[in-house]
Amino acid sequence: MSLSTLLLFIPACFALNLAPGPNNLLAFNNAQRYGFSSAIVGGFGRLLAFVIMITLAASGLAVVLLTSQWLFFAIKLLGAGYLFWLAIKLWRAPVHTALSSQFLQASKFQLAKQECLLALGNPKAILIFTAFLPQFIEPSKAVGEQFVQLGGLFLLLELIAVSMYAAMGAFLQNWFKRTSVMQYFNRGCATLIAALGIGMLLDAKTR
Repeated sequence: MSLSTLLLFIPACFALNLAPGPNNLLAFNNAQRYGFSSAIVGGFGRLLAFVIMITLAASGLAVVLLTSQWLFFAIKLLGAGYLFWLAIKLWRAPVHTALSSQFLQASKFQLAKQECLLALGNPKAILIFTAFLPQFIEPSKAVGEQFVQLGGLFLLLELIAVSMYAAMGAFLQNWFKRTSVMQYFNRGCATLIAALGIGMLLDAKTR
């Protein structure tokens, strides 16, 4: 991979990583509720979903998915449905003034599972790996090797983005200790996530 390709790919990719989508919003919310480390562990669930998508894109199976209108629409419905379910769960979430270490430890797997399912149900994430990454592939060189390199770099930048959103959430954790503030924040996040679900259903570009 040439240096000029990397200089173009890194800023463009990092802009996508930092975009305030549902996963980044969830990482921010998880950090202020459960702490920085729990949000980071949850973020690895998202990375697992992206590894699956990169593998599909590299093998060409994602192209089949994109050309199957019904299958792609089904994924979009499932993704939007999961966003609505998550929004309802956040809206109704009990406000904890203190969380035991046992609760935090037990919740990490659930956080990773949430992030993974949320990423898998987002059709735009599939489009990133089928439309964005190939723009930086040089056909004259080994395509599979380039996918691995670009995909690995994407995952590294995504982890940095997760850390940044989690750090912001953890930094504001003390401020959110007030019951009323935390409740308003959870419901604000729930509203934004539900709005993203509606946007996913209405966005003609993902059909």
